[in-house]
Amino acid sequence: MTTLADPVPGGRPADLGRVAALTADLAARGVHGIVLAYVDTAGVGRVKTIPTARLEAAVARGVGMSPVFDTFLADDSIVSTDVLGSPDGDLRLYPDLDQLVVLARQPGWAWAPVDRITQEGERHPGCARTFLRRIVADAAERHGLAFKAAVEVEWAFGLGSAPRGEFVPAVSGPAYGATRQVELSDCTADLLAALAAQGVDVDQIHPEYAAGQFEVSAGALDPVAAADRSVLVRQTIRAVAQRHQLRVSFSPAYLAEGVGNGGHLHLSCWRDGVNLHAGGDGRHGMTAAAESFVAGVLARLPALMAVTAPSPASYLRLRPSQWAGVFTAWGRETREAALRIVTGTSGCQDQDANLEVKPVDLAANPYLALGCVIAAGLDGMAAARTLPREITGDPARYGPDEAAALGVERLPVALPEAVERFRADTVLRTALGPVLADAVSAVRLGEAAAVDGLDDAQVAAAYRWTY
Repeated sequence: MTTLADPVPGGRPADLGRVAALTADLAARGVHGIVLAYVDTAGVGRVKTIPTARLEAAVARGVGMSPVFDTFLADDSIVSTDVLGSPDGDLRLYPDLDQLVVLARQPGWAWAPVDRITQEGERHPGCARTFLRRIVADAAERHGLAFKAAVEVEWAFGLGSAPRGEFVPAVSGPAYGATRQVELSDCTADLLAALAAQGVDVDQIHPEYAAGQFEVSAGALDPVAAADRSVLVRQTIRAVAQRHQLRVSFSPAYLAEGVGNGGHLHLSCWRDGVNLHAGGDGRHGMTAAAESFVAGVLARLPALMAVTAPSPASYLRLRPSQWAGVFTAWGRETREAALRIVTGTSGCQDQDANLEVKPVDLAANPYLALGCVIAAGLDGMAAARTLPREITGDPARYGPDEAAALGVERLPVALPEAVERFRADTVLRTALGPVLADAVSAVRLGEAAAVDGLDDAQVAAAYRWTY
């Protein structure tokens, strides 16, 4: 069941009709408390928790939380805009019962994402989950479109016994190596069991490139549920790692050098049950609508970086020739392109074909990232944008003249540059609305100011254990 409805004072009618039975079931399963989770503008997971017995009250009246968190920075300092950042006011957190799950490795706890509304019952303009739901609903109503989405989750296992501020890889050995899988087989098997118990279908889990690094890929869902799932998966990874005396970092750059953690987005557009990224007359089987969607995302990539790569640590990861996708380029199965066209195995394209957006990391609020990427793609559809020439290989090899002829541009190399591009982009700012758009700018500039004068190692250390 998926309501995809804004909460209202008094509660969603569908939720009120089932919350008593749900509360009794949770209590019978030994659940004593419920984590109410959301992600702030800086990309940090924030929570309030309630006793299980208070779930019915939370569904009916919400749970109070200050709007000031919309302008928190990753280090918990606060910036402000013309309407956000003051100590005044209150919001109500409403749990989404469709996504409530008992946590398999946090005994006694359940988890649910929340929407935030004002005390007067209006949408909170700073609520990222509400923003994404609105983008998805508008696409369905105006264009007959639906989406499937997934967020890749990469992280690094560190030794829990290491000094608090340091990162010591929990495993060594070659990238994607069998050695790493064997050394952490108990932990990763426990993780798979926990995710299965929570209803998360995992496509794959494997060692990644960098020191101590792993990746898990879960199945695609509608965008709101996919963003919820990415938050839940990270909560679960942390809980499992702790049980195995390990620590985890989801930071884009947990070390100053080398490959960092990505959070690539996978997205496909559907109409009347048909995947628009397959079976068409365009390049690699795309329909004209899918090509225009990809072209819209490509055109807005520099501005999107303020949302998809929102941390100073993001720009330590976004370096050429490291599969991070740092140029405005697209290609079929081209892992150095910012946009990778995934066509899927022969015979499965109608289900598997999708767009991968690579310059994204897990410092990004997944609701903002997915919503803004969809908004950019929809604008491309509306304008019937055409894709430039496809690239192959590494775009870093092009000289300035060849790159310009191909439309290949280096993406922003620092956060202030991304903010400048974002501020000039009326499509993204209009999609977000003025309150949320101004919060994005203020928080990003606040993050940049907070690390001014630090070297790369100090920046990596500052964000190592934040996300």
